[in-house]
Amino acid sequence: MNWLWGIPLLAGGFGALNFAIRRGLAAPRVIESAGPEGLPWRPVRVPAANEKSLFGWFIPAGVGSPALVVMHGWGGNAEMMLPLAAPLHAAGYSLLLLDARCHGQSDGDSFASLPRFAEDIEAGLLWLAAQPDLGQRRLGIVGHSVGAGAALLAASRRDDVRAVVSLAAFAHPAAMMRRWMAGMHIPYWPLGAYILAYVQRVIGHRFDAIAPCNTIAKVACPVLIVHGLADDTVPVAEAHQIHAARASDAVELLLVPGSHDDYGDIGRQIGAVRDFLDRAMVC
Repeated sequence: MNWLWGIPLLAGGFGALNFAIRRGLAAPRVIESAGPEGLPWRPVRVPAANEKSLFGWFIPAGVGSPALVVMHGWGGNAEMMLPLAAPLHAAGYSLLLLDARCHGQSDGDSFASLPRFAEDIEAGLLWLAAQPDLGQRRLGIVGHSVGAGAALLAASRRDDVRAVVSLAAFAHPAAMMRRWMAGMHIPYWPLGAYILAYVQRVIGHRFDAIAPCNTIAKVACPVLIVHGLADDTVPVAEAHQIHAARASDAVELLLVPGSHDDYGDIGRQIGAVRDFLDRAMVC
């Protein structure tokens, strides 16, 4: 019966591996160091799933104004989306810049994931819809990277979103993770394959079901896909892949100079983004 001793040893080994995977993939928590200076902002707490709350900055633009939930990417926070705040606010948009769970000043949770980013975006939409001075029927989403994938996922299951701006979205989580594992010199077989299967089990979603290249076909509202031509984190080919999977001509593709974390130099492209939002938000 000596072989029975191997069962707890094997279980312990998998337990240690699973712990290492979750720790290795956990998002860094970066706290904001500055706010949206020069704008009429106020800090807010937004109720979220699992009895958690999200930290955010609300920047109102006036009675009846259209409103946008703005979501950062993995390891980011609301401050990292500030380059968008002043120009969008000047264009007449109320803004809710949120920290996702396990990020910035929002509550922690057992883990962060693209579907949980989407839940947090939806919490932001509900919060905006409850504000009496806003144009509740003119709500949109702006997301970056994982936040962009989450924006598409959230919009694919709602009928109250008028527009989505996707900044530097990846096409499929498995491809993104395989690039990360290659950079960490983790062999795909068997360890990489186990990591992908384990992550899907933990988050409770198959990657195919949440992949932007699949959810884009289920989004009913207009979408602007913005991608930097020098993005070496998510190849620009993935923007083309998402765009090619669209089910509507209302999905537009804007390729711009820039890399992944400067949102494709979005400050220089804000006119095109504003024009898209204005067209989509027309009553």
